[in-house]
Amino acid sequence: MITLSNVNKIYETKSGQVKAVNNVNLEIEKGEIFGIIGYSGAGKSSLIRLLNGLEKPTSGEVKVADSRIDSASGAMLRKARLEISMIFQHFNLLWSRTVRENIAFPLEIAGVKKVERLRRVDELIKLVGLEGRENAYPSQLSGGQKQRVGIARALANNPKVLLCDEATSALDPQTTDSILELLVDINKRLGLTIVLITHEMHVIRKICHRVAVMENGEVVEQGNVLDVFKNPQKPITRTFVKQISEPDDTKEAVEHLLKNYHSGKVLQLTFVGEGTERPLITNIIRNFQIEVNILQGKISQTQNGSYGSLFLHVDGKQEEIDRTVAFIKEQQVEVEVLVNA
Repeated sequence: MITLSNVNKIYETKSGQVKAVNNVNLEIEKGEIFGIIGYSGAGKSSLIRLLNGLEKPTSGEVKVADSRIDSASGAMLRKARLEISMIFQHFNLLWSRTVRENIAFPLEIAGVKKVERLRRVDELIKLVGLEGRENAYPSQLSGGQKQRVGIARALANNPKVLLCDEATSALDPQTTDSILELLVDINKRLGLTIVLITHEMHVIRKICHRVAVMENGEVVEQGNVLDVFKNPQKPITRTFVKQISEPDDTKEAVEHLLKNYHSGKVLQLTFVGEGTERPLITNIIRNFQIEVNILQGKISQTQNGSYGSLFLHVDGKQEEIDRTVAFIKEQQVEVEVLVNA
C-alpha cells in the first residue's frame, strides 16, 4: 500500500543544509496500523508530509495506493490525494461550521450531490459516535469530540490511507484511549491502512501492528511491535520501551522496597506473548527451596499479544537461586539480575 525507497529530504537554511529524512526505506502493508515514533526533530513530521505530497523528497520514491506521490503534480496529485486523508493534533476544524457541515466540507469540494452528502455524513456521524452532536459547533465540543469530527471528515471520501499526525497528543489519557479504540474499530471495519506518528510508546503499544523508530532523520529500527518490545536493538528504542515496561515510579518503588532486604537477589522478568499466561511463580515456589517476594509488576496488551515485566526478590542458598534463574530462562522468560542485596 505504501512504499518509500531511498527517500531523502533536505531543507536549505541560513545556517546550511538540514537533512530531515535520511535514506528511509519502508514497506507498509494494506490494512495495517503502522506507527512511526521519535522525539521532536527526529524527522517523522517531515516523513508523513512526504506521504501526502505536502512536501517533495529531495531524492527517492514515495508510492501510496499505486500512485507515485513524489513525481505527481497538479491534477494527478489532487487525484492521488483522494486516496489519502489526514487528521491532526489540533483538529483543524472550521469553527464557523457545525459538526455536520465540517464533515460535509470535503464532499462539497468533491462535488458530491446534496442527497448523497447527507447520507454519507449521517453514516460517518454514527461511525464515530457523535449522534446528537450534529448541530454543535467546535467551540461546544470536548477535545475528544473534536477529534472524532476530524476523523469523520477525513473518512468522507472513502480514502485508502489515513495519516495521523500526533492525533492524540492534545488529549488526556482517557480520551486518548477512546480515540485509539475508535481508530482500531475503523481499521477493522473498513480495512483502512493507518499510519500514525507519535512520541508516545503507549500509542504504539495500544494499536499498532508494526513500528518504525526514527532518530536524526533515519529509521534506526523497525518491526513487529511485540518483537520490538521483546528485544529492542537501539538505545532510543530501549528508552521508548521503558515508557511502558518501566514507568518513572518503578525504579523508585523498587529501590524503596529494597531497603527491607539484606540478602538474596532482585530479578527483573520480561514476559512476551504466551509467557504472560503461565503460572511461573507457582512453579518456582513448588520446585525450589527459596523465598519469593513480588515487588512490582505490569502486563500491557499489544495488537500482537501481551508484554509484561515483573520484579521479584528471591532469597535462599546461592545454588538454589542459580537453579531458579536457569529454570526461568527455560520457560522462555527473559531474566535480569538487577541487584545483589
